[in-house]
Amino acid sequence: MKPFLPFLITLLLFCQSWAAARQVRVLSEKVEFIGKVNTKQRKSLILQNDSDQVKEYFLKFTQGNIGSSQSMKVCLDNNCYNPIKEPHRIKIKLNPGEIFTDLYIEFDLGIIATRGTFDLHFFNTENSRDSFIIEGVYNVEASNEDSFVHKDFELGGVYPNPTNRVAQLDYKIKNPSVSARVVVTSFIGNPIYDFRLDPVQYSLEINVTDLNPGVYFYTIIVDNKNLVTKKLFVNK
Repeated sequence: MKPFLPFLITLLLFCQSWAAARQVRVLSEKVEFIGKVNTKQRKSLILQNDSDQVKEYFLKFTQGNIGSSQSMKVCLDNNCYNPIKEPHRIKIKLNPGEIFTDLYIEFDLGIIATRGTFDLHFFNTENSRDSFIIEGVYNVEASNEDSFVHKDFELGGVYPNPTNRVAQLDYKIKNPSVSARVVVTSFIGNPIYDFRLDPVQYSLEINVTDLNPGVYFYTIIVDNKNLVTKKLFVNK
């Protein structure tokens, strides 16, 4: 038993030290951003200092797979900062027993339908073992404003819209005997692209890198009849 006693004492001291370091709690659940493309959301977070000491934390780093189309800011009251480029400016000071409610995350869902996760890692300025993590998830859905339903054809829309590279058109040909096309025209009606839609496929990629910025139109044509015309925005 004697050789085991020093190990037990060390373990107890470590557990006490670890418990003491975990004195700030994130009261909010995992922050979630779920919405359509081209939208922004702002979510509040709540922290509680359970200790009898003043605590100050700084954002040390951010982990995750935030897409190139998405962007995020961490806000302290009305002051917002980029957590990737300005982590040193994001500091939180908590008085003993304080419940802190002036922490927010602003998330731009971007122009691409996607999903991912991210973590914000905060550390005590005086004790690196004293830390907490804010976990976040996001799910960006394609807008259904451009959807269209016909007895022979169903249009899911184009995304991202606007785009500067490739726009994906989602569709479903419900009657394989029909001939379906999508024609892209300029704002004044000049034809640019004419694609035949494959009945066994469900999407078409439209490359717009050679187009000038502006408003274009895409028209769904089934058996030489125009079903619907929608706008496609190209930016640079």
